[in-house]
Amino acid sequence: MEKPIVPVTAGFFFLGWILAGCGITPESPLPTETRPPVTFTDVESPSSVITSEMDPSATAYPTQSAADSGWEVLREGLDRRKITLWNAELDPVEDIAILRIDPDFFLFDVAYDPQGKDLDAWQAATGAEVVVNGGYFRREQDGFVPDGLIVVFGKAVGESYGDFAGMLAVRDTGPELRWLQTQPYDPWEPLLAGLQSFPMLIKPGGQAGFPEASEDHIPARRTVIGQDTGGRIVFLVASVGHFTLRRLSVFLESSDLSLDIAMNLDGGPSSGMLIADPRQIVPAESVLPIVITVFSK
Repeated sequence: MEKPIVPVTAGFFFLGWILAGCGITPESPLPTETRPPVTFTDVESPSSVITSEMDPSATAYPTQSAADSGWEVLREGLDRRKITLWNAELDPVEDIAILRIDPDFFLFDVAYDPQGKDLDAWQAATGAEVVVNGGYFRREQDGFVPDGLIVVFGKAVGESYGDFAGMLAVRDTGPELRWLQTQPYDPWEPLLAGLQSFPMLIKPGGQAGFPEASEDHIPARRTVIGQDTGGRIVFLVASVGHFTLRRLSVFLESSDLSLDIAMNLDGGPSSGMLIADPRQIVPAESVLPIVITVFSK
């Protein structure tokens, strides 16, 4: 059945409704001093990340405004990176933890528990090497249910979003990130796993996906899933709460991550990521009913 076209602005208002349904509001990140510290190692390698010329609505970072560890190879197909951003006064404003994963060496899945678990419990239950928070959810009488659609053990749960959203689709050939406007969900497609979320931060082809006209200037903790031009899956967690959606969209477009497509996952207290070995964690501040899991082949 043909899906209705939902303008980006309508999708953004829908986002606010969903976050409220999760008991989460964009204004709700904890004060900086009470947040758990990011445990990724800092290795300072200053670089220019974003400038005011790129987007007048984005915060301008001066030259040499980022401490960048560069890519660290944890094992074949799994790379890690940490970036700390500073403002014009050289105060730290954001910690960004990034993983880059090659599907030639890793399998991807989606897990769901209506009661929710923290990241450590999810890792213990699944044995996954990487666990990242998933999409939006809401509380109902018997527990948490997904907003949008997820696919777990090949079975779809929930209802598909419209054209404003994106989807992680896992087939036997591997993972693919999609924009539902160009690749609508097909209930007959044999998916092993899947997860929908929004908004699109990078549209296919590497262009910023969240327009300046939809900017509300509300910062929050953010989680992103992307796919680069080489087909690798990129996870990014910005744990301090500096980025608005527009700022994040522009940051991703202007970065050296070579993203072909990227979408926003659940943020605020839900943002979190865990690597099992060597153990590294960006803790979520709430239980997570939906997670993306990654395993060695």
